[in-house]
Amino acid sequence: MTERKVERVVIAGGGTAGWMVAATLSRLVGRPLDITLVESEDIGTVGVGEATIPTILTINRLLQIPEPDFIKLTSGTFKLGIQFENWKKHGERYFHSFGDTGKGSWAAGFHHFWLRAKELGLAEAYGEYCPELKAAEAERFAITSENKLNYAYHLDATKYGMYLRKMAEASGTTRIEGKIREVEVSSVDGFIEALQLESGQRVAGDLFIDCTGFRALLSEGALKTGFDDWSHWLPANRAWAVQSELGEHPKPYTRAIAHKVGWQWRIPLQHRAGNGLVYCNDFMDEDTARDLLLKNVPDKPLTDPRPIRFVTGQRKRYWNKNCIAIGLSSGFIEPLESTSIHFIQNGIMWLLLMFPDLAIEESTVREYNTKMRSEAEHIRDFIVLHYALNERHGDPFWDHCRNMALPDSLNHRMELFERSARIFKPQDDVFAENSWVQVMMGQGLTPQGYHNIAQAMSSEQMSAFLKGMQHEVANTVAKLPSHGTFVNTLIQHAKV
Repeated sequence: MTERKVERVVIAGGGTAGWMVAATLSRLVGRPLDITLVESEDIGTVGVGEATIPTILTINRLLQIPEPDFIKLTSGTFKLGIQFENWKKHGERYFHSFGDTGKGSWAAGFHHFWLRAKELGLAEAYGEYCPELKAAEAERFAITSENKLNYAYHLDATKYGMYLRKMAEASGTTRIEGKIREVEVSSVDGFIEALQLESGQRVAGDLFIDCTGFRALLSEGALKTGFDDWSHWLPANRAWAVQSELGEHPKPYTRAIAHKVGWQWRIPLQHRAGNGLVYCNDFMDEDTARDLLLKNVPDKPLTDPRPIRFVTGQRKRYWNKNCIAIGLSSGFIEPLESTSIHFIQNGIMWLLLMFPDLAIEESTVREYNTKMRSEAEHIRDFIVLHYALNERHGDPFWDHCRNMALPDSLNHRMELFERSARIFKPQDDVFAENSWVQVMMGQGLTPQGYHNIAQAMSSEQMSAFLKGMQHEVANTVAKLPSHGTFVNTLIQHAKV
């Protein structure tokens, strides 16, 4: 690496990714930077969903975004998890909640005790011991010191980006309106020198952040970084997205509804719903997919359906030379578990932790790429799990997913769970042990055994243990207001 001091940061592209980068770097790096963001109003953003996972709370808190303001400005609602419908087989459903289920011990998670209780005929359904799941079913929610539920948001990502833009510009970020005509690359060391705009303006920098979406104009277009294609594990490569009226109270969860090919999302905001159909064009053509989506949107569409094309996978290097790909430019693992905004945040958080003190060091670049690739692969495995474990026999798409070769890392996790109910969470896996348990069992993978410590409880002790937790969960949920009531109350405290 050359000894180029990092003082000028150029962000290519706006949207949620670009403005989230700008807001965090302008406020949290700890030393002054000259930050410029280049975007064009003529280039639309790619929105493949408007749901998040709980990690978004971290960056909002770091940016000191008041929750009432955030909910009001993004038309936001709260999300306690995802309801999966028809995934194992048609007519069945299960819930992936963000919270913990039950209480385990130092040696074994709650599901080991639940499996023992089920064997004894003492256990209710697994989800009966999860406050987030029961609150979601009752459509109740609140944030209190007494009832600490794990949650994320449904939001209008465009409005979130606009909010972050105001924050970034107030903190010194310069925005330039324009389209990129050319990316100047040094013939000496291969570093990006500047962006040439169609207007003739030249924007030079020391560190470049590629937020140009699927086009990856800097990372791929200029630096030819390369791409690892994961289509053999995640064959879905198309989506239709449409906004609709919300003819019901907003539910505090996302719905993921499996169809003969792919699946449909439904995301409730305050006054509208986000809907989409994710599918594979090898099994369904675009017109059929569009009609299928519109047929299954329960309320009046507010927009024309918008097509989205993508390839699942990741860039071979997230950080290449003096360019970092963040957001869709770095790769894409479809919207099933709402990880798109998390990937943006994760790229930013590792950048903040590794931001060059002076010059870009090769060791820092290697470590950044290692961290990003590792987490992406864990998330990939988690998404593949939903597809691979299915009993939808006779549907060609689902037959293909059930019979495809899986990553060795996922095969190991599945085998370990099936034989012993054991799940060990790597440090860089964003999804908790309970997330894996809920999806594995929800998709029909039943463990053959469990930890011996679960046998230490007598039948009487086990029964009292489970009834106590069920009572505690019911008590927690009973104290919560309706989700809609809480949202309306919260936005009354907004200062914007």
